Amino acid sequence: MIVTSLARLPVLALAAWGLSACAGSETLVPEPAAVVAPAPKPKPVATFTGPVLNGDGACSGPVPTVAAAIEPGIGECDLVRLKGKPPTDVLVGEGRAGREVQVLYTEPGAKELYFFVNNRLDRIVK
Repeated sequence: MIVTSLARLPVLALAAWGLSACAGSETLVPEPAAVVAPAPKPKPVATFTGPVLNGDGACSGPVPTVAAAIEPGIGECDLVRLKGKPPTDVLVGEGRAGREVQVLYTEPGAKELYFFVNNRLDRIVK
């Protein structure tokens, strides 16, 4: 029986050594994961001045008489004043750049679409 007990001794010694090696005096604590909340998207700041068109094509205030021709940079109400009649349709919305307006005029034989960004004529599609 002594032989059997001696045969087990190295196995028990290795097992005890392995346990003592794992149970060191230094305790490792996992660092908490950093929680990063996405930054809120800033709301576009209105960078336009003067009256603007409502969804029905009416101006929100007195129409200025600044613009003399339909060209990029004029205001929404300037377009209506220069055309001399209310638009066929107006779409008002908010985009990445801020206020975006599409003004449609149906002319005999053609349609004209005016795109405004922040109350300034951006482009014309005929």
